[in-house]
Amino acid sequence: MIEIRNLTKSYRTKNGRKYVFKDLNATIPTLKSVALIGRNGAGKSTLMRILGGIDYPDSGEIITDQSISWPLALASGFQGSLTGRENVKFVCRIYGDEASIREKAEWIKAFSGIGDYFEEPVKTYSSGMKSRLAFALSMAFRFDVYLVDEITAVGDQAFRKQSEQAFEEMRSRSSVIMVAHNMNVLKKHCDMAILLADGSATVYDDINEAIEIYQGGQRAAA
Repeated sequence: MIEIRNLTKSYRTKNGRKYVFKDLNATIPTLKSVALIGRNGAGKSTLMRILGGIDYPDSGEIITDQSISWPLALASGFQGSLTGRENVKFVCRIYGDEASIREKAEWIKAFSGIGDYFEEPVKTYSSGMKSRLAFALSMAFRFDVYLVDEITAVGDQAFRKQSEQAFEEMRSRSSVIMVAHNMNVLKKHCDMAILLADGSATVYDDINEAIEIYQGGQRAAA
């Protein structure tokens, strides 16, 4: 179970403090895959980063007994002056996987398909190469819950097929918390939803009901 308890997040702007959400509360049951739904600026990606430990709330807490990934395929987390291999080794050490660094690094190198660039600084990579490496790195670690924020297919057809297969294998043993603009993608992968609006959260046990209510609100606002 993941409990989001009294979570508040804000940013300073030139017009004063902007609150993304205030005293947000929600509970995600174990083994349930959840869609985060809301308009642009509702706080979906912010909440995802907080769940993944990349950002911090002003107040409140995330309470869980499950292991949660970083946002899947997050390429911005690489240190540009380090090589792909050095970045992988760094992540392995953070997650206490020192014993299998060499094995994991070789698997990630092969999966990403970036060849000798794995030994070059990440700042020399194209955006596509960074995304391929980031996806491979995400798939190399096992978590109870994976965070998926607007993942897009990168690389050639063979790599996309390989990525889809890896993602489906991951889904067979873990749950996801997902952000995507494509509602069909959310329906395919999620059981329930959290609808973020006006700084609050509403939990729906049925993904279809949540999407219907969200889209109805979008049509009314248009």
